[in-house]
Amino acid sequence: MSTFNAESTTNDVIQGISLSGKVAVVTGASSGLGVETVRILAGAGATVLMLARNKDKLQGVAQDLREANPGASIDTEIVDLADLDSVRRAAAAIVDKYPAIDILINNAGVMACPLARTAQGFEMQFGTNHLGHFLFACLLVPALTNSARVISLSSGGHKFGRMDFDDPNYQQRNYEKWSAYGQSKTANALFAIGLDDRLKSRGVRALAVHPGVIMTELSRHMAKEDFDLLSARLPEGQEMTLKSVEQGAATSVWAATSPALAGEGGVYLEDCHIAQAATPEGEGGVESYALDHADADRLWVLSEELVGQVFTF
Repeated sequence: MSTFNAESTTNDVIQGISLSGKVAVVTGASSGLGVETVRILAGAGATVLMLARNKDKLQGVAQDLREANPGASIDTEIVDLADLDSVRRAAAAIVDKYPAIDILINNAGVMACPLARTAQGFEMQFGTNHLGHFLFACLLVPALTNSARVISLSSGGHKFGRMDFDDPNYQQRNYEKWSAYGQSKTANALFAIGLDDRLKSRGVRALAVHPGVIMTELSRHMAKEDFDLLSARLPEGQEMTLKSVEQGAATSVWAATSPALAGEGGVYLEDCHIAQAATPEGEGGVESYALDHADADRLWVLSEELVGQVFTF
C-alpha cells in the first residue's frame, strides 16, 4: 500500500499531490507538527485554517508561513479545546466561513501533565485530547465534503492505558499521568473508528495516526525520569528512535492526502502505513483494544453524554 516508511518526510509524501481548491482545518497549528502540517498542505495549494488557543502566537506563526510562501492561503481561528464553549464558538464560525471542508486534522494535544481539569471539569488530557476534538469534529460534520478525511492524532502512548469507562475523569481512582495520556490516545483511535462507522456511507473517512516520538512542545511536562520510563517500556534490546518534525508530520499528511488510502477508514496508521497488531516483541503496532468497534460505540455514547449533545448524522 505504501512505499514510505518511518524516515519519510512531509516533502516525500506530498510529492505529486495537488490540493488546489481544497480546504483543510488543523488544530494545534501554532507549534511543532501542526506548523509543519500547515506548511505542507498550504504549499500543495490548499486553503488552510490554523487553530490554536494563543492568538498572538498563532498569528505570528501564520504570518511567518505566509512570508515563506507568499502564494499560500492561510487563515486563523482561536479555539481552546479545554473549554467546550470555546469549541462551540469556533466550530460555528468555521462552518459559517468554510461550508465545504475537505481535510480535518485533529492535531492538538497535551501529554503527561499534572492533574488538572478543563473548564467543564474533565481530566485535562481526556478532556482536551478527546472530548474537545470529539465535539469539534462532530460540529464540523455538516461542512465535510463527500470525500473528506478526518485525521485524529493518537499515539503509541495508547499502550499506556485503555479506556476506563467507569471513571474516565479520575474522580475515584488515583491519577497517573501516563495512564491518563494512554487513555486519551486510545480514545483518539476509538473516535476514528466511531466517526468512520457513522460517516463512511456519505464518503467521509476517519483515520488515526501515530506520528512517532518527536521533541516538540508537547513534551514540555516531561522530565528525565519520564524519558527513562518510556525507554524502559521498550522491548529488550530496542532504543527509542526520535523523528524530526518533518518525519513526524509525514504520516498525518499521508493520511490526509494519499490516493493510496482512498476507501480506507477506521484504521490506525504509523510510519506512513497501516499498523499491524502490536506484539510483545515489537516497538510499534496497535493494541486490539484501540480498534474495538464495541468500545468505539461505548465511547461515542459516553462522549455525547459528557459534552451534552447527541449527534445524528
